[in-house]
Amino acid sequence: MIACGVPLPLRGRVFPPWDHASAEDDRPILHPLGVVAFSLRESALFRGAKDDDDVTKFTGGSITPTMTATDQPGRERLLHPAAEGPTIMKHQKRGVPEGLWLRCPGCQAAIFRREAEKRLSVCPECDYHYYVTARERIAQVLDEGTFDEWDGELAPTDPLEFADKKPYRERLQDEQLRTGLRDAVLTGGGMIRARRVAFAVTDSAFIMGSMGSVVGERLTRLAERATQQQLPLIVVSGSGGGARMHEGILSLMQMAKVSAALARYDASGGLFISVLTNPTMGGVAASFASLGDVVFAEPRALIGFAGPRTIKATIRIELPKGFQTSEFLLEHGFIDRIVPRSKLKSEIARVIDYCGK
Repeated sequence: MIACGVPLPLRGRVFPPWDHASAEDDRPILHPLGVVAFSLRESALFRGAKDDDDVTKFTGGSITPTMTATDQPGRERLLHPAAEGPTIMKHQKRGVPEGLWLRCPGCQAAIFRREAEKRLSVCPECDYHYYVTARERIAQVLDEGTFDEWDGELAPTDPLEFADKKPYRERLQDEQLRTGLRDAVLTGGGMIRARRVAFAVTDSAFIMGSMGSVVGERLTRLAERATQQQLPLIVVSGSGGGARMHEGILSLMQMAKVSAALARYDASGGLFISVLTNPTMGGVAASFASLGDVVFAEPRALIGFAGPRTIKATIRIELPKGFQTSEFLLEHGFIDRIVPRSKLKSEIARVIDYCGK
């Protein structure tokens, strides 16, 4: 019997001393970490070693292993031939899987993706609100399983046969495949804290959430149905584009059409809650997004019509810092309240109750 009490350095780690084992034993010795170390019979170093001092004499106090073929799938056997001298262990490096971490645009911190998802895609360090898709927004705001899509069969066409870098018809097909949406808006009915509502959400991933004929038509039909059924109307805007230039005047007229439908809804006594997210710009901000009876906004959302550089070049004056953020607009009375994403569902339900709808 011999005592293998020599620490074994392995890439910065030191194996603890092993228990007594027989030199004639051909079974591989399992390290506590699960690595197959080596067989005593295979290792000439330990032949004839009677105690720990002899082992130290043979090895000089340390052993540098070399990796050979495995006996079992996923198990490496480390041999220590005395004649070959010190060798370098080779092993396959395990990289970090992609997508586990996010870089926060707000504070530049590395965020564990699952932690952000638990917080509804909000940075745990600085509360930066990440982009979420239209369907994720529906899952966050409406009661689970209550959303019923309306007018989902409407699909955009290419009446002008418009082409820029690629034909508009091809661009629509690419966007539909990439996002899984027919156009930049989803409309339908659902429940918020057991309160029946008409609900719409625009998605900036689809041609920057620009308003084409289908977006305008679906929003108009939603407002008309909310009027008929006397439902509270909730629209979550996430559109970085205005009227969609690919459809020309047909898209521009949607601003007036949706606004007229909302005016009729207001005349019937309906409650319209508009939620502005990052970004809400262009013709969307200049029409239905700004017409709510109550206007909420997410923290640090970009809200405005034209970009800061365009405005500065037009009016030629220095603009206040952050003048297109939700905080600046709250201070100047353009919106009613800034609501974090985690509290949005409760705040909408409370307003509905307060207004008696």
